[in-house]
Amino acid sequence: MNAPVDVSFFARAAKPLTSYRKYWAARFGTARFLPTSRAEMEALGWDSCDIVIVTGDAYVDHPSFGMAVIGRMLEAQGFRVGIIAQPDWQSAEPFKALGKPNLFFGVTAGNMDSMINRYTADRKIRSDDAYTPGDVGGHRPDRAAVVYSQRCKEAWNDVPIVLGGIEGSLRRIAHYDYWQDKVRRSVVVDAKCDLLLYGNAERAIVEIAHRLAAREPVQQITDVRGTAFVRRETPAGWFEIDSTSVDLPGRVEAHVNPYLMVSEQAKANGATCAKEDEAQAVAVKAEAAAKPVQFVPNPAVRLKPPPRDRSVIRLPAYEQVRADPVLYAHANRVLHLETNPGNARALVQAHGEGTTARDVWINPPPIPLTTAEMDHVFDLPYARSPHPRYADENGSHDGATKIPAWEMIRFSVNIMRGCFGGCTFCSITEHEGRIIQSRSEDSIIKEVEAIRDSVKGFTGTISDLGGPTANMYRIGCKSPEIEAACRKPSCVYPGICPNLNTSHDPLIKIYRRARALKGIKKILIGSGLRYDLAVQSPEYVKELVQHHVGGYLKIAPEHTEQGPLTKMMKPGIGSYDRFKQMFEKFSAEAGKKQYLIPYFIAAHPGTSDEDMMNLALWLKRNGFRADQVQTFYPSPMATATAMYHTDRNPLRKITRDSETVDIVRGEKRRRLHKAFLRYHDANNWPLLREALKKMGRADLIGNGKHHLIPTYQPMTDGSYQSARRKNSTPLAAKPTQAMKPVQPAKGRILTQHTGLPPRDTGAGRVKPSRKAR
Repeated sequence: MNAPVDVSFFARAAKPLTSYRKYWAARFGTARFLPTSRAEMEALGWDSCDIVIVTGDAYVDHPSFGMAVIGRMLEAQGFRVGIIAQPDWQSAEPFKALGKPNLFFGVTAGNMDSMINRYTADRKIRSDDAYTPGDVGGHRPDRAAVVYSQRCKEAWNDVPIVLGGIEGSLRRIAHYDYWQDKVRRSVVVDAKCDLLLYGNAERAIVEIAHRLAAREPVQQITDVRGTAFVRRETPAGWFEIDSTSVDLPGRVEAHVNPYLMVSEQAKANGATCAKEDEAQAVAVKAEAAAKPVQFVPNPAVRLKPPPRDRSVIRLPAYEQVRADPVLYAHANRVLHLETNPGNARALVQAHGEGTTARDVWINPPPIPLTTAEMDHVFDLPYARSPHPRYADENGSHDGATKIPAWEMIRFSVNIMRGCFGGCTFCSITEHEGRIIQSRSEDSIIKEVEAIRDSVKGFTGTISDLGGPTANMYRIGCKSPEIEAACRKPSCVYPGICPNLNTSHDPLIKIYRRARALKGIKKILIGSGLRYDLAVQSPEYVKELVQHHVGGYLKIAPEHTEQGPLTKMMKPGIGSYDRFKQMFEKFSAEAGKKQYLIPYFIAAHPGTSDEDMMNLALWLKRNGFRADQVQTFYPSPMATATAMYHTDRNPLRKITRDSETVDIVRGEKRRRLHKAFLRYHDANNWPLLREALKKMGRADLIGNGKHHLIPTYQPMTDGSYQSARRKNSTPLAAKPTQAMKPVQPAKGRILTQHTGLPPRDTGAGRVKPSRKAR
């Protein structure tokens, strides 16, 4: 058996979170809640805040909420931290509520992207907001990261602004904006922030806070991983690499063995080696004090490649990617190739021309946290409840003060971070990374006990014991050296990598120990399950099905057809069938009636009308009726969004003649694809009849069991009309039982589909996330 993987290999060069000398304000101790008003500051004995965090979410002091994690992390370092939650953004006055911060403003739009939070996939405004008391929408502005940053600058223009959260992460380079249907500049430029922190930011925010406290100018803090900022030119001693030389190998699916020589790697991949191509492009070596070198291709020159820690890849400029979809797809592909913290290089992208020209510089991704550091983050003294300001006169959080996001996660435990699935429509990798960061067993059990003993309303059921993906706990590459060198976007597509440790033993042990605790009646698994990984461990599937399923289990095959599945980087429907067989077998052995709830996406790039028709036929054959579904939602920076915008496939080398992708655009075609998922809804039958006739599949229109939709159409008075005669008299009799659409088995009603693994953010309307920071 392979030992559980830790991320300590990556962390060797990183300073531990607990190794800093505490700031002098640590003498004030720990606050029950971080202050949100001057009165609360005075009660703590503070005359000012060192750091003020501005957030688009209501303040819930819980490790599932980004503002609480960052706030408590900084408090543990000795800083005085205040929270301004959901301020009125119409003026700068609300941003002065806690006074002028001594060090910096920390700005975040919240746990969800503000645009995805407010708009549906059809660009319609939502009336709800799960992160607001009373589930009321409209309590944060569009593009909240930009608006908040600008208001902070208006309040005190000499206070540094450090921007973070998922909204900033997904907009760190020039990106396609679905809501304006255009390419926008990097959020660093629009927000005019001093630093952008992307990904999970604990390591970066702690270092930055201590350096600012030591009076180091924010303009000089340019060497922190996981940060982005604006600079005028590449500093001396750096090697600039044109991005077109990075993408020469073409395919990224072929695994790179770091134990091979570079030339052997190239031969194994059937292409030339990226390192050699870069080396060929070196004209001369840069001296330490020399100006940056712009590499000029020269096949005759064979020089040593430049050091990665002094190399920066120049992406096509904002003006270029805005005007040229091919260059946009190329830039997106290169960015995703440079996401492994073990081998990623810095990126730079020019914005503006002439005297206004400036570069957005993006340092390599942050070093993942070790297990000990993860434990430290989750063991901080959270109050584990919303701030008292949201409670009613009885001190409860119900009715108008109820925060749905909090209600969802109050009895759940986050055991890990990250995802190596690489689904193209998902934003986990772009934000949290593909290296799994896991907590220790003792830390997890300690949190379960804390919920049992201290959270009001607990009845004995833990609603979730998971993460971005339910079953990736302590799973990773067998070799840390291979993991640090790998550039594959997924460890499980097109098949499970032979170097991946797929043991579920640590997770099984956690399940058994947690449910054996006194006072714990049931532990459910609510996170998205990677079922193609789960079938590698029948013991895990048995443990899950017989002890941790509350009647229904949600999984996400997303589609049945290979066209869209290859663009999603998802396994074929055969993997679902294998898991379904195991699920039903172990349910029967336990004497339980349990059901799978599969999720599907409509209108994903690469999906044809025939693909959706075949999916609808599969749903009917299997007796499924979707209750609520959603069309593909292009989130900033996702690979599938690059497909949507450019019609190109960034999973392969991008050229002028590279593969094009069928994109579902236009309201009518998007409605059609959604209608196929709800083939049983009579409101969709006229649209489906028209489409099936155009597709030459009128044979699927009829009143038999083998037909997809019937010929009759319900009338408003409850009678029926033949679809063949629009002006015919309504039929008096209702159709026979054989004419009715197939009824699903009890419980097999598909719930709202997010387009992502549950609790994720970025590519669909999602349930409140406790991972996105």
